[in-house]
Amino acid sequence: MRKMLAVIALLTMAQAAPDPHRPTPTYDVVAPALPGRLDDAVLIVSKTNAWRHLEHIPHSNAVLARIADDLGQASYVTENAAVFNDEQLRHFSVVVLNSTSGDFMTPDQRAALAAFVARGGGVVALHAAGDGSHADSWYTGTIIGAPYAGHPGGADQFQSARIIIDQPDHPVMAGVTLPWSPVDEWYAYTASPAASGMVVLARIDEATYRPAAGREMGSHPVIWTNPATKGRVLYSALGHLPDAYDDPNYQRILTNAIAWAGRHPSPGAE
Repeated sequence: MRKMLAVIALLTMAQAAPDPHRPTPTYDVVAPALPGRLDDAVLIVSKTNAWRHLEHIPHSNAVLARIADDLGQASYVTENAAVFNDEQLRHFSVVVLNSTSGDFMTPDQRAALAAFVARGGGVVALHAAGDGSHADSWYTGTIIGAPYAGHPGGADQFQSARIIIDQPDHPVMAGVTLPWSPVDEWYAYTASPAASGMVVLARIDEATYRPAAGREMGSHPVIWTNPATKGRVLYSALGHLPDAYDDPNYQRILTNAIAWAGRHPSPGAE
């Protein structure tokens, strides 16, 4: 009987164990203490209030910090969204939203990020930063600009697909070597971001992979910018797998994007 009760207790505990991919949503209210001498720096934020891409976030944060260092810029990596305040954001020229998910900012924090963009600050948003867990109208309209539909599942979740560059002369695309067919989780949207005024830099050739049924886009954007903001804003749907951040082409795009968003010369243009 005792053994049976012990088994039941273990099963109950296992069922109640939290899913690390689905953290309990929290809102940060105490801003972090920034290190000294941060100026024109890169802020890397991976706060998750919805699905957490725990497989890639530690590695991608490290890669992004190294990219900033290679560009000669200091970086600060945090999961504390209270860093979105006017005083602290003035230490940064670029904010990287690294698979941030859910509504991870309070209204005041969102207003601080909006003010940062309005005065010319750059934003580079990656992968889950553009998934369907974001409900705020300013965020979805300014940072993403397209309604999320989903991605292939099951055996088709990760597939190789050919990337087509639509804007080869854009600084973010400088130095990318084609043909390029990375393996990733391919997000689809119910409408092209171009319909809301975004500029598509690259797209997926849908003939080279199997889109989820009903989620074919025809012209299927994967990287785009928002030309309507004073600050430079870019979104890339790439980057579910840790290996993506070791891909030389994607590292080149991330390097170019951070340099471009911060209004610095891009090594890819040399």
